[in-house]
Amino acid sequence: MDSSFPVRKIIHVDMDAFYASVEQHDHPELKGKAIAVGGGHRGVVSAASYEARKFGVRSAMPSKTAREKCPHLIFVPPRFARYKEISRKIREIFYEYTDLVEPLSLDEAYLDVTENKKGIESANQIAREIRQKIFEQTGLTASAGIAINKFLAKVASDINKPNGQKTIHPDKMESFLEELPIEKFYGVGKVTANKMFTLGIFKGKDLKKKTIEDLTRLFGKSGSYYYNVVRGIHHSEVKPHRIQKSVAVERTFFEDLSDEQQIEEKLSSLSEELHQRLQKNNILGRSLTLKIKYKDFSLYTRSNTKEEYFTSPEEFFKTSKKLWELRPFDKAVRLLGLSLSHLNTEEKKQVSVQLKIPFQEFE
Repeated sequence: MDSSFPVRKIIHVDMDAFYASVEQHDHPELKGKAIAVGGGHRGVVSAASYEARKFGVRSAMPSKTAREKCPHLIFVPPRFARYKEISRKIREIFYEYTDLVEPLSLDEAYLDVTENKKGIESANQIAREIRQKIFEQTGLTASAGIAINKFLAKVASDINKPNGQKTIHPDKMESFLEELPIEKFYGVGKVTANKMFTLGIFKGKDLKKKTIEDLTRLFGKSGSYYYNVVRGIHHSEVKPHRIQKSVAVERTFFEDLSDEQQIEEKLSSLSEELHQRLQKNNILGRSLTLKIKYKDFSLYTRSNTKEEYFTSPEEFFKTSKKLWELRPFDKAVRLLGLSLSHLNTEEKKQVSVQLKIPFQEFE
């Protein structure tokens, strides 16, 4: 472990099936049933209860696919104002312990409790108290991961889900990472995991055998990240009051597109995906940007800013089509992207000083 950097106590708190659990809590008749938040006739699943997940239903899955996997699935319309209200209550609990809180979305956040308002030395105890208070005040369960950095805490919070917690002590970190399946590493998606499998990388110990040069050659800029995290090196601080300036979705195509109908289909799909992502985090925005990368790798962007917020995928699609029509070239397209800015997120930046003090034992 690199002793030149401070060793912190980081907790990652993640609510269990948040949207679905809120609906089951508020509507007791849904408890124990397979439910999906969102969906509708042509929509996608925003969240699935654990009962639905047993049938393979997942967030971002088309409703039709979800119904095929689970014929008795109950679709519930989302209530984002309610989710945001509960999220605020949960964050108030976090702030009882520390001001170093970095929310990732409505249902998860990092907390730096190296030094905390209650003077509690055990990060385990803090996590238990927070989870208990969340349950008492909202009726919902949360899981937590406790470790010396954000990467490990995030991985740990998933291990004893739902309604559990896991501590990765500094002394056990190396052995834990060596035995961790590669697909469980935060930042390793399906595509990367499959590529690693073909290279004989199945666990952390396999990844650890690769040099930084090997990994950079194979995975580009991400190579150094993989090299470091498998060694427990991740120095990113908890960033309180993080302000999101834009939300983006994009697709690189296996074959370059030139057919107008194909382009429209992709813009429609991207509009739906952008809308889902915004809904999940209760974000609105006024400025939509279309990004086009052509076959020759030249890049073109064009934006449209409105007085009012965009509120539907249909609005995104209609505007993106207009921006597409304004493009200067009729060349085959390699990539399409949509991003939304001028968001309704907090505009005032608040600066917090990250405390750098020696590590004390978790227990």
